[in-house]
Amino acid sequence: MNFLFRHRVALGVACVVLAIAATFGICIFALTTVAAENLRLTVVIDAGHGGIDGGVCGIESNVKESDINLDIARRLQKRFEEAGFSVVQTRETEAGLYGAATAGYKKRDMKARADIIRRSQPALVISVHQNFFSLRSRRGAQVFFRETNEKSVTLACRIQAELNAMPECVKQSDPLKGDYYILNCNDFPSVIVECGFLSNPEDEALLLTGEYREKIVSAIAAGALSYLSSATNG
Repeated sequence: MNFLFRHRVALGVACVVLAIAATFGICIFALTTVAAENLRLTVVIDAGHGGIDGGVCGIESNVKESDINLDIARRLQKRFEEAGFSVVQTRETEAGLYGAATAGYKKRDMKARADIIRRSQPALVISVHQNFFSLRSRRGAQVFFRETNEKSVTLACRIQAELNAMPECVKQSDPLKGDYYILNCNDFPSVIVECGFLSNPEDEALLLTGEYREKIVSAIAAGALSYLSSATNG
């Protein structure tokens, strides 16, 4: 059985078990472990910011975005690896990827992430971030995609649908096009997932809990698997 054929067969199985999981409420990742082990597809998870670049901060707790991003990225890695996927993290520690904290560090950091993605040749890329807005009332998870990459659009739609289905979701959102380096630096299906607004007290309180982070991880992972299944069988 050749490599491409095995990919199609295994993802075909994944598509079937997705329907079973939706019908009976069974954990998607537990059902698809065997299929994923046959594939060994690679997923790149990008924990945004890091080191001296902490990103935005929680409006009440002052928690750093970079810390939440890393924790969610690690939880995502565990989910995908338990399902049999290979996972590559761009940022594995609290440090950034820029080397010395000198002029041009941000550009070096982003280039290092792009290099990791290119070397990994992934099936998809998920960049984890937290949002911030001047209006404290703005809240909810939001997915961004590169408009000119059709696969990224589809991936974003699948993940956004799962995030919208969460009980904690107070407003249905559409995925949005975004002109960001992490989306533009490669042609693999890539999305940025802004898991919530640290400028909103309700979102911040949720994101500070491990329970809610696990729910976010479940939604992202389910949307990604749905995309992979449709991409092969569509």
